[in-house]
Amino acid sequence: MSKEITVGFIGNPNCGKTTLFNAYTGANLKVANWPGVTVERMEGAIQDHDMTIHLVDLPGTYSLTSYTMEEQVSRQFILSDQVDVIIDVVDASSLERSLYLTLQLLELNKPMVLSLNMMDIVAKRGMDIDLHRLSEILGVPVIPVTARKKRGIQALMHAACHQQEGQNTQVNHRPQSIHGEQVKRYAMEYDADLERKISLIQERLVRQDPHIINPRWIAIKLLENDLEIQKKYAIDLSDIVDHEEDTQIINQKYDYIQAIIHEVLLGKTSKEELTDKIDAVVTHPLWGMLFFLVVMLAVFGLTFLFGDFLKGYVEGFVDWLILLCTNLFEQLHVSNWLLDLVTNGIIGGVGGIITFLPNIAILFLALAFLEDSGYMARVAYVMNDIMGRLGLSGRAFIPMVLGFGCTVPAIMASRALESKKDRHRVMLVTPFFSCSAKLPVYILFSGMFFVRYATLAAYSMYLIGIIVALFVAWVLHKKDKDSTKNPLLIELPIYKMPSAYTVFIYVWDKVKDFLSKAGTTIFVASIIVWILMHFGLQGYTQDISLSFAALIGDLLVPVMTPAGLGFWQICVALLAGISAKEVVVSSTAVLFGISNINGLSGMQALSLQLSSLGFTALNAYCLMLFCLLYVPCVASLGTIKKESGSILYMFQTMVFQIAVAWIVSFIVFQVGNLIL
Repeated sequence: MSKEITVGFIGNPNCGKTTLFNAYTGANLKVANWPGVTVERMEGAIQDHDMTIHLVDLPGTYSLTSYTMEEQVSRQFILSDQVDVIIDVVDASSLERSLYLTLQLLELNKPMVLSLNMMDIVAKRGMDIDLHRLSEILGVPVIPVTARKKRGIQALMHAACHQQEGQNTQVNHRPQSIHGEQVKRYAMEYDADLERKISLIQERLVRQDPHIINPRWIAIKLLENDLEIQKKYAIDLSDIVDHEEDTQIINQKYDYIQAIIHEVLLGKTSKEELTDKIDAVVTHPLWGMLFFLVVMLAVFGLTFLFGDFLKGYVEGFVDWLILLCTNLFEQLHVSNWLLDLVTNGIIGGVGGIITFLPNIAILFLALAFLEDSGYMARVAYVMNDIMGRLGLSGRAFIPMVLGFGCTVPAIMASRALESKKDRHRVMLVTPFFSCSAKLPVYILFSGMFFVRYATLAAYSMYLIGIIVALFVAWVLHKKDKDSTKNPLLIELPIYKMPSAYTVFIYVWDKVKDFLSKAGTTIFVASIIVWILMHFGLQGYTQDISLSFAALIGDLLVPVMTPAGLGFWQICVALLAGISAKEVVVSSTAVLFGISNINGLSGMQALSLQLSSLGFTALNAYCLMLFCLLYVPCVASLGTIKKESGSILYMFQTMVFQIAVAWIVSFIVFQVGNLIL
């Protein structure tokens, strides 16, 4: 049987852990150039050095003193007996910032390797790092790596395996001196006063438990007022501590880091980098916000411009498939109801959604480019002041912006917030951000009713979603008298050309999700809607007004009429859309009997039918608003329930979001009727 070991990747947010993990395992995990991506540990396995190596990608953390849920995940795993070797992934271009966690990890006395990632950026900056000297000082192997280009990854894993094979569980890292000082016993030695206190606490710990493991680390954490360690090791330290040791430990660690940097970092330039020049604009309180709005407008302009050009090919395929099925079924003399179910119900519903694939792929391509370039972290930074006025950290904007892609990972990213109250607020308002599933609704109805201004109409949905989310957060903040403002701690990475591989993986993963949803959720929903349309209290019927769909829609019409949505077909489509927002479009195609709803002929046919019902551009805008703001998809609701730990909270969010959607649509429709 081959030997098995577990290797844990840990490091600061945005240091490249997930990219490195992907390079080994081939996993298509989300990789973005901003923190908050890995919100729970990811695991994979490889075969190397005649052994099975289990790799664990941990959430980013700045220290082993954990505050957020994601930091606790990293700390608990690193402190456990599950990990055999620690790979500390360090952003070599920000070495000074990264070494604080490194020193804390060394104090654990576990087998460890330092992975200096992003060495290509170090070279581009004209800097050099004395790897041999850094390894001497820290007492562990230091391996240069460029994860996104898969450089150095074999040497890194070789070093990790060698560390595990050559070390016992307890390791005494004996680093070399700095500036000719005597070789130290530990990776980090403090001044005489702190070392005396650490020794005294160690003695008491050993007297209390002679078999205690790593008493030095525990003593340091007790001096740092680590609550978890204080609860676990309840000893009286009143005669030793004076409650200033935590600050002294931090300051002395950073002093030591400064000495290390002076010793190993060569060619550090003081000239302003390109990143700093760009940030002078994009992180400016005013210009940064305007730049963000312009960028998002450009994204949607591209989505419509290129997406509409490419969707014609998909429409042709759907038309061909419908014609093929029709001819085949007629030759087989299949009954009309089955022919209608397949062509209008299944192909019409699912095919109508697939025609939006080019638009959605372009949207994700643009978002992937913005994320991997490092821009999205700036958006959170710019929003810090606004979020602070709402009683939230600027970090809260990260899961909200993730909502532009998909609400599910956005809600999961709320774990990065320290306060449970903040997490609940973010889970409540994040669904107001326009996820990609809502895009087909915007494309269809803005294209039919706003023509030349379709891009602006769709773009306004994204702006309104942000405004409503921030307004609701502000109202909740005002109601909460105990709310406190949390500072933002976020790393602004340097700008870089996005990795083609990373962008491809991101877009392909989203396209697969979209196609998977089309083949499952939308497929089933289309069949259900067709059945509801063709069956009623009297059984099968061709008179839609006698169907179950009409009956359900008629019950909702009185409630939805004041909001401009008093059409039973629209009510049924919105109800079906709770399963997935794309289903609003597929259900509309089935309800109105249109096989290729996103094609030119399909849009014209739908527009004529809607116009005959009195459905105007104002109604279309209210429909887009309602889709923007009402209940998120079933998967998102399940995630809210899981992350909040309360099914009651999930139902409360559902009721609240429906109420907000109705109120906003009502105001727009009533005011619009007065003006138009």
